[in-house]
Amino acid sequence: MEHTIWPIVGLVYGTVLGIAAAAGGFAAFVAVLVFGVLGYLGGRAIAGDLDLGEVFGTARTRRGPTS
Repeated sequence: MEHTIWPIVGLVYGTVLGIAAAAGGFAAFVAVLVFGVLGYLGGRAIAGDLDLGEVFGTARTRRGPTS
């Protein structure tokens, strides 16, 4: 059942983006898109599928030593 829900979620999200673009123009479309991505990442982090410390930790190690 878990795998069958994602196409429906994608369909609903796409519909919301379309309505936002039609009603509010490009700025509303981008706002819904950004908040949707943030909500998705937050949900994945809460569910334990995404470790934000690891994501930001690798970004810090690419910059090199801080001293």
